[in-house]
Amino acid sequence: MDTALGPPEKMVERREDLTPMMAQYYDLCAQYDDSLVLFQVGDFYEAFCGAAETVARQCEVTLTKREDSTGQYAMAGLPIDNAESYVERLLEAGYRVAVADQVEDPEETTGVVERAVTRILTPGTLTEDELLDGDRNNYVGALATGDVHALAVLDVSTGDFYATSVENADGIRDELGRFDPTEAILGPNVAATQLPDGCTVSSFGEDPFEEKQAHELVESYVGSVEGLLASTAEIRACGALLSYAEYVRGGVDDRLDYLNHLTRYDPHEYMLLDAVAVRSLELFERRTVHGDESNTLAAVLDKTASAPGRRTLDDWLRRPLIEREAIVERHDAVGELRDSVSMREGIYDQLRTVYDIERLISRIARGRANARDLRSLKATLDVVPRIRQELAESSCGKLNSLRDELDTLDEVRTLIEQSVCDNPDKEITTGGIIKPSYNDDLARLRETEQDGKSWIDDLEASERERTGIDSLKVGQNSVHGYYIEVTDTNLDSVPDDYERRQTLKNAERYYTPELKEREGEILRAEQRADELEYELFCSVRTEVADESERIQAVADSLAELDVLVSFATVAAEHDYTRPVVGTAPSDSPAEGTLTVDGIHIENGRHPVVERTEESFVPNGTMLDSDDQIAVVTGPNMSGKSTYMRQVALIVILAQAGSFVPAESARLQIVDRLFTRVGASDDIAGGRSTFMMEMTELADILDHATDQSLVLLDEVGRGTSTVDGFAIAQAVTEQMHDEIGALTLFATHHHDLTGIAESLDNAHNRYFRTQQDEDGVSFEHAVERGTADASYGVEVAATAGVNQSVVDRAREVLDEQAGRAETEPSEHHGTAGRTSLNGHSGSTTTEPKQQPLHGADDEEPTDDGNGKRLNADLQQALIEADIATMTPLEAMNKLANLQQVVETNRRNTDPNPSNSS
Repeated sequence: MDTALGPPEKMVERREDLTPMMAQYYDLCAQYDDSLVLFQVGDFYEAFCGAAETVARQCEVTLTKREDSTGQYAMAGLPIDNAESYVERLLEAGYRVAVADQVEDPEETTGVVERAVTRILTPGTLTEDELLDGDRNNYVGALATGDVHALAVLDVSTGDFYATSVENADGIRDELGRFDPTEAILGPNVAATQLPDGCTVSSFGEDPFEEKQAHELVESYVGSVEGLLASTAEIRACGALLSYAEYVRGGVDDRLDYLNHLTRYDPHEYMLLDAVAVRSLELFERRTVHGDESNTLAAVLDKTASAPGRRTLDDWLRRPLIEREAIVERHDAVGELRDSVSMREGIYDQLRTVYDIERLISRIARGRANARDLRSLKATLDVVPRIRQELAESSCGKLNSLRDELDTLDEVRTLIEQSVCDNPDKEITTGGIIKPSYNDDLARLRETEQDGKSWIDDLEASERERTGIDSLKVGQNSVHGYYIEVTDTNLDSVPDDYERRQTLKNAERYYTPELKEREGEILRAEQRADELEYELFCSVRTEVADESERIQAVADSLAELDVLVSFATVAAEHDYTRPVVGTAPSDSPAEGTLTVDGIHIENGRHPVVERTEESFVPNGTMLDSDDQIAVVTGPNMSGKSTYMRQVALIVILAQAGSFVPAESARLQIVDRLFTRVGASDDIAGGRSTFMMEMTELADILDHATDQSLVLLDEVGRGTSTVDGFAIAQAVTEQMHDEIGALTLFATHHHDLTGIAESLDNAHNRYFRTQQDEDGVSFEHAVERGTADASYGVEVAATAGVNQSVVDRAREVLDEQAGRAETEPSEHHGTAGRTSLNGHSGSTTTEPKQQPLHGADDEEPTDDGNGKRLNADLQQALIEADIATMTPLEAMNKLANLQQVVETNRRNTDPNPSNSS
């Protein structure tokens, strides 16, 4: 066990001998043995023994010692006023932190002050603003398995609560990619390998996943689950997650009554973007060493005015729609807001003044809100009538619907306005938070208090006049209360009714019976008024919390409106156009439904790159049933990857409800978007870059449909040229013949262009490049046809590679070109083309074909009627142990056999010019 967790070993043997405070600490450590306990002692949170060493090391604070009658203990403390910054370090280091607060007033307690764990801080259940990213949801997930695989996710700080289920573990991994939880709990038989990188696995036991217990807990929050949740696995996941959310409250008022709405969704209601696609398309984070959110799709679209709006934008990009009617509704709203500048700017100006209403109501419902939070809520709700007015002239169905959903909550606003002070104190137990006019008893108490203080204010002047002592002062302190102070030089003039209260170095302090009586009245009125204010505040807070569901509905509508305004602003400022979206013809749409065959984009632009490049070259795209696959060639730096990502981002934007950066766009609704773009590895998991590439490729081949969009970039580059080309060809043929997905395939296997020409529904596209004595210039324009070279050496020179290395590389290329001239070669119609190294020369050589049976076997030849070839093929297939082959080995084997047949066909074809 980690020495920071569990009861300190030094104390285990002598629990009964410990001082009362240390025994309390020991018991809390034993009760929360999976957490690092921070124990309040005055103004600090303290940790002892091994926990102290951990805190000192992780938080970089001084390690000290505590000594009492039972021994000496290591100790480290964190100031309570600045505890959040230190807690964040502990969470990042993987610790779960249990905060043990003093739950008694030390001034009113005899003996040791009682302490209790009031909250457990974990990465996925944070509610403290200081520890949260206001622009992002912070989800904790629960996974359960049964007949299906179920996922539940919850943002404890906002109340967002979702559940779904899929048939297999791969599907759950994809759904986790949508939400990117920071923490998860796992039910029985669920493997942690399903979780995304950076997600903390927290132990919570199996009992909370038990069906009956989970069922009862879920229904206590959201009512009957009949017709809401689709499987017992979903019920178990939701119940365990709610139980965990209650657990981290530390057992103090652990109900989360604001969690009253659970959304169950079907994964097929949204375009699937798995974690690989989200990462490679840089939707939220750039693929750099340190990461960067400034040049991402989310960043360039973010013109939102509020934190809920920014979180909703994130959600819409993670879950693009696939229902045409819902997409068109959003486009209608964006179009009207783009065209109506006054409406758009008026709504934005109002939204700028709102607070984070989702997290406000969460704090209010959890009893952690102060009076300032209630005033912030009231200020936010005051915006609603003004936004409704801005939308009064709207003719769009979506905007009219949002306007009708914006509940003005007049009674809540009136309650807060009448009860809570305009500028309340931050503390809620010391008065100054409730208006005296709100309660008659409070008004009388404050009047009594004020009358007494006014009498005291007048006392100094009256006593100076009565005693003739001009230096006489009336004051007050927390120890001795009110007093009359007279210097030693004037003691002879002190009246007989003065009673000594305190002696100072050069003065005496007195009180009179009347002053003491007034003091008692003031203190009693003040104390009772402060207590009454706290009681009244708690009552008001509870009344507001009772309207949590209505307030959350308003928050949802405001956030949705915020994103639509953001989309419209981006469209207006950056010349985005409305896309035409339709159902794929193969989807058997209902009569009257608009259908669109494929993806047709005119002068499309990359929404991120165009913001960073001084001159961005737009490019068109045409993928449909006749041109299903585009093999894209061109040198490095020519723009292939940017172009492919550009197409994917335009599709995502359109289905999220945004206009798109293009002159025009007609888009088939895509069910899934797959990417095999860029290099990555998993060294810790024992997977090389090539293995990661093949794993991603296998997922695409297993799950892509004829309504999917697939981006493939340099498939097969992590292995030998022969193997890489074989894989690339097999994948292209599989996409064309079996899957039918719209596919962009960027490659440096220029021989693949010959394959594209031989397939009915494939075509070649390439990026124009110019080369002269000054080097290579990239035009970044794509058109039909094939590239004549890769210009790898020229790109290396442009990148600043040492000139001697560049020169030697050119010599090697010239040597290879010379050898190629002496070796006859026919390969996929490449005869007569410029060689792939970028220099003029003869054709490229054909990759050496491996024999069918083994290294010592002769390559089969035709005996005049093909019998020997057929026999060898049959034997090779018989000997292939398909049951034990990996998918990659199977593809290589198939490619090998195909190439043998093709070689034989060319060798026996009486008209070689027919070869293609």
